[in-house]
Parts: sequence; C-alpha cells; structure tokens
Amino acid sequence: MIGVCIKYFHENYGGMLQAYATVSMLEARGLDYELIQYEKKRTPIGVLKSLPRLLNGVLLNDKYEAFLKKKGAKQHPAFAKNDAIRMKAFRKFKEAHFTKLSPVFKGYDALCNGARRYSAVVTGSDQLWSPAGLPTNYYNLQFVPDDIRKISYASSFGVKNIPWYQKKRTAAFLNRLDFISMRENRGSEIVKELTGKDVPTILDPVFMFDKKGWEKLIPVKREIAEPYIFAYFLGETAEHRKVVEKAAKKLGCKIIALRHLDQYVPNDENFGDIALYDVAPDRFLNLLRGASYICTDSFHGSCFSIIHRIPFVTFNRYADGSKHSKNSRIETLCGNLGLQERRYNAKVTLDKQLTSEIDWDLVGEKLLKLKRDTDKYINTAFGDVR
Repeated sequence: MIGVCIKYFHENYGGMLQAYATVSMLEARGLDYELIQYEKKRTPIGVLKSLPRLLNGVLLNDKYEAFLKKKGAKQHPAFAKNDAIRMKAFRKFKEAHFTKLSPVFKGYDALCNGARRYSAVVTGSDQLWSPAGLPTNYYNLQFVPDDIRKISYASSFGVKNIPWYQKKRTAAFLNRLDFISMRENRGSEIVKELTGKDVPTILDPVFMFDKKGWEKLIPVKREIAEPYIFAYFLGETAEHRKVVEKAAKKLGCKIIALRHLDQYVPNDENFGDIALYDVAPDRFLNLLRGASYICTDSFHGSCFSIIHRIPFVTFNRYADGSKHSKNSRIETLCGNLGLQERRYNAKVTLDKQLTSEIDWDLVGEKLLKLKRDTDKYINTAFGDVR
C-alpha cells in the first residue's frame, strides 16, 4: 500500500483539485493507497525546536496573510459569514472525495512507526517543500524509514532560492529520496545545485486528466448561459480588477468573481457582476468551464484554462523582485507550453489579449510530450509497488 503525503485538506481550489487528481491517478492505475493523517503533539522541546522557523521570511509572510484573514473576518461580519459558507462547501467536497484515510498518527514518533505500514510513500505538488516547512520533517518524508521507497511527484519549493542556512538540510532530505521529479524548471535546477542530480520537470497532477477525463471525474453542469469572464484572483492588486472591468465592457461580458479568497480584499467589495460563495471545488471547475474568458493570478486557474482550451490571461500575483514570489511555476507552465503571450502585458489592452488566437493544437503537441515524460517517470517510480 502507498502512503500519500499531500495537502488534501487545504481550502484552496487549485490545491484541492490537484490532490483529487493525485489520488484519482493512483486509482486509475489500480494502486492501493491511503492519505496520511498526522497530528502534531505540542511539547516544550518541540516548541523550542520550532523557534528558528520564526526567522523564516516565507513562513512569516504566510502567517501574516493568515492574520489578515482573521482580522478581516472580525472587522467585516459579512465577509466572515460568506467565508463560512465557502468553508462548508469545501468540507463537503473533502468528505465526499477523500475517504481513504490512514489512522491518525499523533506525534512524530507515531508517524515514524506508522510509515512501516507502507511499501512506498509519495509526496508532491503545491509548494510542499517551501523553506517554511523544512523543520517539520513531514512533506520532505524524513519520517519514512530508509528501506521504504520515497517518491516525489511534481514537487515544488515554491521559491527561486533556498536560504543559505537551509541548503545543507535540504540536500540531506533530497539525497534520501529514491525518486525525485519537480514541477518547476527552477526546482529541478535547485536539486541539481544541491545534490548534483539531474531530475525531470514533469506536469502538475491536474494534467494527468484531459478535458474528457475531468468530465468523468466532475460532471459538467452549466449554470450561467450568458457570456462571462471568470475572475479568479488570489492576490489583492487593484489594477488587475480594473483592467478586467474595462475588458468586460469592451467584450460585452459579465464578470463572475470569487471574492476575498485568501484574505479580506477591500478591492473585491464591488468587483464582479455576480459574486458567489457557496462554491466547492467541483462547482469552481464548472464555473471555469462555462466561461468565455478567464482572468486569474492562480497557477491552477491557468492549468484548467489550458486543459479546457479556454482563452485566458494570467496576472503576476507577486512582484518579480519579491522575496516571497512564487511566479516561477507560472513561468514554467507558460514557457514549456509556448504560452508566454498569455501572461498579462500592460502594454496590450486586456480585451485584445483575451481575444488573440491561441494555437491550441501546438499547445496540445507540447502537452502530449510532457505527458509522455510524466507517464514515464510515474511508471518507473511506482513500477513494482504493491
């Protein structure tokens, strides 16, 4: 049996659909698995060991965003109410689609002992190898014994550079893994720099299913007949919303918006003609499928636009010079598929970018090659696992 160590529980549309794609891929291959449930035990020694994490910039930024969301909920009761509706929708999806669960391993020792029940453990995708999470020794599979196969599936550091004080420990966990594959080109370069190993850059799990494959996983349900732009922004940049509004007017489209996703965003208050909150990942995918155009700053929002061949433009959520930038995943996605022109360009009006032709056949050819490389890696990594 395979132990799956991924964030299937995080209330993020792309992340949860990616997790669903991962387990669906295993099921399609007839592989027995269970999602690992780990509950930390807070001890005085554990707290002391975790203190150095407070100096990590990426972690501090993540904590700050979480703080802003809580602050927004306190200051804006309507946001708190609508966010609760969204969280309930996520919970229903999780309970319906993630049912193969391990016992709850309480404490790190129990987790290490529990790993003995598996013939292999797999982790990957999202930014599970972010420098912020290194000290937990969880997603880097440090808890898995040496004699049990350790697989990374389209893993991501989420950053362009590993902090100097983490390079030694990062190299150590990478050298323990039996199979490594990365989701971003920069991630593969980091592995090479730290270990000397050449590892493949493969597709995110959501690409393991094409348009028809996703229709089988999540049946199509169209709920809005008129043309619309689906606006899916995780960031708070006001300019992005303004250019979408201008484009919608020129294109004669309404805007369907998902507001206040990662935190309360003041610029979201009047953004969009229709704002929905009772949206689980399956409804999210159907709203995206039904759109005439898609505007997003999300990696997975871009992925699903490509899978369903819908005209899209991807905005940078982070400034290129930001220490917390996670733009490398967008750079890899668009660069490897020849879709660089789908990244927002302030020198071109958004309506022209959205209506410019996309050579989907050429994109399909590039995607097919990457899919073959991904299949080859998966076949090798999981080859004789039982």
